[in-house]
Amino acid sequence: DIIGGTPPNPGEAAFTRVMHVRVTAEDGTWGVGHSHWGEYTHAIIEKHIAPLLVGRDCMAIEFLNDLMWRSFQRFGHGGVTGAAQAPVDIALWDLKGKLLGVPVYTLLGGPSRSELDCYVTTGNLDWAMELGFKRFKIGNFIQTTDGIAGINRLEESVAAARDKVGPNADLMLNVVMGYNVEYAIRVAERLKPYNLTWLEEPLMPWDHDGHARLKAAVPTVPIATGETHRGRHAFRELIDRRGVDIVQPDISWTGGICETQKIYALAESKGLQTLLHVGAGRPEGQHFSLAMPECTLAEFNLRTPVGVPLAEVNRIPGMPTPVEGKVRLSDAPGLGLEYRPE
Repeated sequence: DIIGGTPPNPGEAAFTRVMHVRVTAEDGTWGVGHSHWGEYTHAIIEKHIAPLLVGRDCMAIEFLNDLMWRSFQRFGHGGVTGAAQAPVDIALWDLKGKLLGVPVYTLLGGPSRSELDCYVTTGNLDWAMELGFKRFKIGNFIQTTDGIAGINRLEESVAAARDKVGPNADLMLNVVMGYNVEYAIRVAERLKPYNLTWLEEPLMPWDHDGHARLKAAVPTVPIATGETHRGRHAFRELIDRRGVDIVQPDISWTGGICETQKIYALAESKGLQTLLHVGAGRPEGQHFSLAMPECTLAEFNLRTPVGVPLAEVNRIPGMPTPVEGKVRLSDAPGLGLEYRPE
């Protein structure tokens, strides 16, 4: 069953259309997964994935993912196909956990830690600090065409952020593909005094040569990227070229938990951490991050009104929210969600 994914309102980006998938076993037990781009992924799931999987063994998740992955090769595994595969995969993991009576993190090997340490992505450091977060990621507001004036403005903003959070707090800058290689090098050099924990997604995802050049030019500034990379092969090239220090796949975009396990293994084999995109803000990200030893931090996007506690605005029933910058998961089966059948 596909819930959501209807055409967006005029002027609303298709990305904002969250689409949920419910996978139901023959005994009536069901699991739920979600993704974005619902206007497009809905059709792929309904017309392509569902006929491929209905009637098969729901416990054979790796095999079902291999079927989906191979079936996409003629028209490409990536983009909306990865975003269509992901919610089906996530729902299958949720379903399997419910059928076996264990959390998804147990299916993934068991917890590597008792709770998740979170960093917060925010435009309001004061509110984030009031909520108890100790690690902070701020946004970028310049691009290559802004030249030296843009770099000057950005430095002022980063300097102010560093002054506010203090010298011992992790501070990251999220660029979102805004630079070319030369500009990224200039920015990284300028921001060295502020001791960034990492510079995130400075280049377009396909520019693996550029990532390698950037990393070689500024070796002391950690580079993190991956939310816009899709699938194991994109990450393999990025990792093999030594163009990244921290990989950041998004489970609900890159193909699901099974695909993210493969990306994690590639990164681990090269001594790199995997810190999921929005890992603390989605149930599958929480479970994956709790289970995997190299997932030492989890991202939480702070988009709630100032003064309103996080627990009061959580839109995913059953998913825990950070308290003092930490998330503690329950032992509820599957992903621990509390969606009602209706």
